[in-house]
Amino acid sequence: MKTLLKKKILIPVLALTIFFSTTAFQNDFFEIAKQIEIFTTLYKELNMNYVDETNPADLMDTAIKSMLKDLDPYTTFMNEQDVEAARINNTGDYTGIGARVKTLKDKLVIIEPYKDYPADKAGLKAGDEIIKIGNIDLETFKDDKGDLLKGTSGTRVDVTFKRQGKTQTATINRAEVEISAVPYFSMINEETGYIVLSQFNSKASSQTAYAVKYLKAQGAKNIILDLRDNPGGLLHEAVNVVNIFVPKNQLVVTTKSKVKKFNKTYYTQKEALDVEIPVVVLINGRSASASEIVAGTLQDLDRGVVLGSRSFGKGLVQRPKQLTYGTQLKLTISRYYTPSGRCIQALDYWHRNEKGDAVRISKDNYHEFKTKNGRPVFDGGGVLPDEALDITKTSAITTAILQNDYIFDYATSYYYKHQTIKNVDAFKLADSDFSDFKKYLKTNDFSFETETEKALTKAFESAKKEGLDDNIQKDYNTLINNLKTSKIEGIDENKAQLTSLLTDEIVKRYVYREGVYDYYKTHNPEIERATEILSNATTYRGFLTK
Repeated sequence: MKTLLKKKILIPVLALTIFFSTTAFQNDFFEIAKQIEIFTTLYKELNMNYVDETNPADLMDTAIKSMLKDLDPYTTFMNEQDVEAARINNTGDYTGIGARVKTLKDKLVIIEPYKDYPADKAGLKAGDEIIKIGNIDLETFKDDKGDLLKGTSGTRVDVTFKRQGKTQTATINRAEVEISAVPYFSMINEETGYIVLSQFNSKASSQTAYAVKYLKAQGAKNIILDLRDNPGGLLHEAVNVVNIFVPKNQLVVTTKSKVKKFNKTYYTQKEALDVEIPVVVLINGRSASASEIVAGTLQDLDRGVVLGSRSFGKGLVQRPKQLTYGTQLKLTISRYYTPSGRCIQALDYWHRNEKGDAVRISKDNYHEFKTKNGRPVFDGGGVLPDEALDITKTSAITTAILQNDYIFDYATSYYYKHQTIKNVDAFKLADSDFSDFKKYLKTNDFSFETETEKALTKAFESAKKEGLDDNIQKDYNTLINNLKTSKIEGIDENKAQLTSLLTDEIVKRYVYREGVYDYYKTHNPEIERATEILSNATTYRGFLTK
């Protein structure tokens, strides 16, 4: 009787559950199908009947990108070329000319030729502007111009380029290119090893582990791990890099999503290489994603001292979803959390300002967490270093100069005015060089609008509408002129950082990236401070205790 009663109750409950869940699913499915049908008919009518000729592919590309634009910048549609670029980024292997390039409207600019690779052997230099590849004029080529440089190993490609206003040609023999995740490691002194980890591709952890082993064999009793400018990459490689310094079965990162299957916990899987060796991790505002997982986890576990400036603050995880015709959707599926429980996402893409821009999470909304030893750490604003160095903090004016490529362009100009440097290790920019750089900025009409200027302009426009502008015009002009003066003075106030950035870019022109890292060992203030911390056990331990 009891069994029969249970069945009479259970069956209707199950039926209702199935009905409501199915109904909810059907409602979602119906809404999706409805919107797709609306879009399909609109797209068809637009292409068939619009007064001028339309390009269906371009219209669809715009539609997709506009739809995704309202989400976050990491959720993106990837065409076949983008998918291949992602593969190269993850593996570090491709066939091409062996140079980093940047697309600027109708030309490609060589940003960095890799030492002893085809572009370098053919004589191409940073700053060269490629205007023609084979018989293809880049001014009229609309697809990804960089793809024209790729091809089968051993094949030749002819390029026409401009250098300092003069047009030249070169023939480049393509070859297999391997981009190392660890482009440099060396001893700084008798006891301290230095490792540069530049990206988290599939070789990141194995190459970092090899570097640690090698340096220990050379006598290293301390390690400086340089993650500056490292944009991130594969999450599991970040876990494996942490595993080099922390024991097996240690929680490294947790991902949380609205989709249950994407909620995951990542633990170290192997025995550590060395759980005792003192470590200093270098970060800056361009250290992001997987870099922040490594830095944040080592900080949470009090396993290393983090030095430099606040990291970028990317606490979002993406996963590629296969679409048709070889395309993909790179989709943000979750947020990640370090062992203390913090998410270091800095920008809020879901509560934007009136202009539609993502806003930085306010310090008032940061939450405090505790490291293994009870030290306070915070979420919401990237990984905050245990010791911040002023020279590493990028100001608004420095950011504007970098974004407009003035550092890069000035270094190109400097290189062709000084074809050789007798002793790179002794190289130092003089005050006269910095004055010349300021003249260069002025000649090229360098300008940028501060947030203060934007706010003042907005306030003045409101005053105009309200008829109050006559009363405040004089004060407004005074404030704007004072701001302009302040911006000019800001270049001098940021002289140390700008000089450091200029020096790095100029040195690279003569001795490639590897030479820059050699130069760092005796000239870089972050490495100098890291070495000081590691040379004193009491100082090092002091950072890691409550």
